[in-house]
Amino acid sequence: MKREFAPGRLDVAGFAAAAATLSADDPVRNYTRLVDEMAAEAPDAVVHWEADGEQRVGAGGREEPWLHLTAEATVPLVCQRCLSPVDTPVQVDRWFRFVADEETAAAQDEDSEEDLLVASRDFDLHALIEDELLMEIPVMPVHEVCPAPVRLSAVDPDFESPDKERENPFAVLGALRSRKPGQGD
Repeated sequence: MKREFAPGRLDVAGFAAAAATLSADDPVRNYTRLVDEMAAEAPDAVVHWEADGEQRVGAGGREEPWLHLTAEATVPLVCQRCLSPVDTPVQVDRWFRFVADEETAAAQDEDSEEDLLVASRDFDLHALIEDELLMEIPVMPVHEVCPAPVRLSAVDPDFESPDKERENPFAVLGALRSRKPGQGD
């Protein structure tokens, strides 16, 4: 009998022990925090993900649950040059080792190269996928070539043009100094 696993309530230890695999193509709209980062609606955008469980012998000689997660999506973000939407691919390819509790994770986190998570019988894989995709969003998404010319200067009508002849500030001070008291007050 093959065991079924649900990504919303994943039994991590059982998933790893069974060396199971889950995958799906979810609509981006199911990942609300990712949608909040988008510059425009993308009704056809999908998050393609795959999770593989495995058991590995740890430092203490006991088997530990591991999860390999890959995920990818293309989301419209704000181009930081032209401020219009730019379709930006985000990808995740990461291994996670699961430990028994938060204290163990905190104690081992400094010395481990892999990402540590706390194992549970109702682990939310979708939340992990969303967290990882959010962390992969570039700080400054930009088009390779913006679709419209980028305006690199701004004109303020109250700002004096550099071409306009300005009076020397020292000459103004000199004129004030040479004035006799009572003149022009």
